[in-house]
Amino acid sequence: FCAVSKGTPAPLSPGEPEQVAEAAAALGLTYVVITSVTRDDLADGGASRFVEVLAALRARIPGIRVETLVPDFGGSAAALARVLDAGPDILNHNLETVESLYPRIGRPAGRYARSLELLGRAKEAGAVTKSGLMVGLGESHDEMVEAFRDLRAAGVQVLTVGQYLRPTPDHLPVVRYWHPDEFRALEEAAYGLGFDHIAAGPLVRSSYHADEHVPQERPGTGPLGAAAA
Repeated sequence: FCAVSKGTPAPLSPGEPEQVAEAAAALGLTYVVITSVTRDDLADGGASRFVEVLAALRARIPGIRVETLVPDFGGSAAALARVLDAGPDILNHNLETVESLYPRIGRPAGRYARSLELLGRAKEAGAVTKSGLMVGLGESHDEMVEAFRDLRAAGVQVLTVGQYLRPTPDHLPVVRYWHPDEFRALEEAAYGLGFDHIAAGPLVRSSYHADEHVPQERPGTGPLGAAAA
């Protein structure tokens, strides 16, 4: 469902962390979301690069706030711990869709539970956690709410919900476009389950207004952080 070319990945660029930090400084950014394609070819799934980029950003821009949007690192608790030890302001990992549709997006059903486990581990470590889902792949309202319940059970505090849009004719077709009123119904249901911040709408994506959902203190010290501790 993503327009990312597949193939043999190149080795990591040694200067990438500093280049990202320099670009963020040139743009005058005060909030940055770090993400990547899945790097299962790397021993730690790319966790060390997240740490390096986060450190470079904070060294270059004092006071910058950083969200890490991570893959599942193949279920590696050690890789996740490495990122968490770097102290991101928010640890984001997308559930993507409801459990019944994982085969449709090319993921084994067990990956759903693995994603929830990652988010639960991050919560237990005191992180402010965030996740996102798409609609339009064939899910129902009730299935979405059930996924919300699973995320809350894992301690997730921030949620994004957006419409899937087919990037190319070779990608999965859109089954249905959800009406804005349906997004509002999902938002109401999610708030009813206890999420702290929710962004739900046709054009919402994982990083949509991300800076508005971060606590004003480092994890473990502010209102959301205190809830996570």
